[in-house]
Amino acid sequence: MHFRIRGLSAEPFADLFALTDAELAQRCAVRRTVDADHGYPCRISLSDAKIGDEVILVNYEHLAVATPYRSRHAIYVREGEVRFDAVDQVPQMLRKRLLSLRGFDADGMMTSADVVEGRDIEAAITRQLADPQTRYLHAHIARPGCYAAHIERA
Repeated sequence: MHFRIRGLSAEPFADLFALTDAELAQRCAVRRTVDADHGYPCRISLSDAKIGDEVILVNYEHLAVATPYRSRHAIYVREGEVRFDAVDQVPQMLRKRLLSLRGFDADGMMTSADVVEGRDIEAAITRQLADPQTRYLHAHIARPGCYAAHIERA
């Protein structure tokens, strides 16, 4: 089964980088300078930020549905990034992490859930999208629970 993985659009986050720290705080966001090679995954490009990069940690509503599954969590975004959007390609950022994959139907109700090593993500995607009720999957980085990417049939 062919699948499409997408990062977030950069547009909603573009203005954050020009804000002062006080203005960021008013938006429940903070500026960070990356101090480790692993741990600052940009949700736009679906790539890990490099040491010295500036990122914004912001609270983001990734599942804006009128169900009990409505959800938001902290995510990192990096300035100047291009949205990851590819068919049958898994970005390295997902591939090297323990992931939680959650399936949802057209009404935003959960249809499935699985925890999988990123290196095995294709099989999990295929299993979950095989259910005709499942419209899309959300990948989360399992340990911190934060949203990582949107996955759908291609």
